[in-house]
Amino acid sequence: MQTIVIAGGGAGGLELATRLGDSLGRSGRASIILVHRSPTHFWKPLLHTVASGKRDPRMHQIEYAAQATEHRFRFVCGEVIGLDRNARTLDIAPYRGDDGGEVLPRRSLRYDKLVLAFGAVTSFFNVAGAARHALTLDSVEQAERFRKRFLASCMQASARQEHPGASSSAVNIVIVGGGATGVELAAELSHTVRMQARYNVHSLDPARDVRIRILERGELLLPHLHPRLCRKAAKLLHSIGVEVRTSTTVARVDADAVYDSDGARHASDITVWAAGVEGPAVCSALGLELNRLKQIVVGPSLQTATDPGIFAIGDCASFIRPGKGVALPPRAQAAHQQAMHLAQALARSGDGPLPDFQYRDYGSLVSIGPFAAVGMLLGGIGARELLVGGWAARVLYGLMYQKHVLALHGFIRMAGQTLAHWLHGKLTPPVKLH
Repeated sequence: MQTIVIAGGGAGGLELATRLGDSLGRSGRASIILVHRSPTHFWKPLLHTVASGKRDPRMHQIEYAAQATEHRFRFVCGEVIGLDRNARTLDIAPYRGDDGGEVLPRRSLRYDKLVLAFGAVTSFFNVAGAARHALTLDSVEQAERFRKRFLASCMQASARQEHPGASSSAVNIVIVGGGATGVELAAELSHTVRMQARYNVHSLDPARDVRIRILERGELLLPHLHPRLCRKAAKLLHSIGVEVRTSTTVARVDADAVYDSDGARHASDITVWAAGVEGPAVCSALGLELNRLKQIVVGPSLQTATDPGIFAIGDCASFIRPGKGVALPPRAQAAHQQAMHLAQALARSGDGPLPDFQYRDYGSLVSIGPFAAVGMLLGGIGARELLVGGWAARVLYGLMYQKHVLALHGFIRMAGQTLAHWLHGKLTPPVKLH
């Protein structure tokens, strides 16, 4: 019986482990092992809602151990630190508890086939001070760190208002990057600060005392969307008090300010870096071919260029679309499609060549706060772009997450969870207040 190890439990890795467990694992044809550094899974495209306090991550986390038991694969909690391709073993770092004590020692896992699904991390592009002073949204822990710091900043500014002789009571938030993450975070924060004021968490005037600013290097926000939607998104952000500055390149980040290439200073109590991604550091330690963004180069069948027994999917992989010459964008739909393709390819009998992966772009949707969204759908009537906005875009945006839950749990459980989350939202404040 062959052993298939999946390193990384993000959207692609967990969906692949679930599918292979249901097919190969349940029938006893293969042993499926999923390795991830933390014991729980959270869908990364929703991290901005954790950072804004809109979503409690505990309500939406999936326990890897429980998922493994229900779908016939094995879960190993630990961080991948190395690879021996000759011995076909994966090195796992010691697992430590919250107090820093070693819970499990360093280990090695043998594999027959290895799938790398590490995801991606924030790239600071060597901008001075960015790695030291800017926060990122690569994990639930980082999102929670931002949420608590934002809440504390608002409460402290509110307290300063009681002392007229004190320094400025304004809270300045600078978001570097006008892609989906930056735009969605800015919109949610604008809503959050209003809800906090409504529940008397602070006495700030949301329109006057909390300044949220997006700095984007390009000429338009959301460059992957149609220009008309980019302008609409900017207009929606302006209507809720978010300042947008395009054609602005960041040159340096300090503890209290961001400086652009023209020398302008943008005061900042909290800086969030959402300007790009790259492969995590572990990719450079595996001896595989990488591109300039430290992503693992794969061929048409998602096999690595260095070793055909190793595959890579999701944001850590560099897949060049045949005939187009461009790499897949770091989107959840790409990881989902690659996971579904590889689940079928690895479940096939025989040792023939694996089928090529065919990516289908269904478009993109971006949330602009809790009541608006913009996007475009592809492959519709006449295979043309369909621009969407308003309630239709908002509904479709919500369905993206439900599709991920459906892939992991099936329709009945997905519907039950959706109902439970809806009821929870009706019984609790719209944002976390502490």
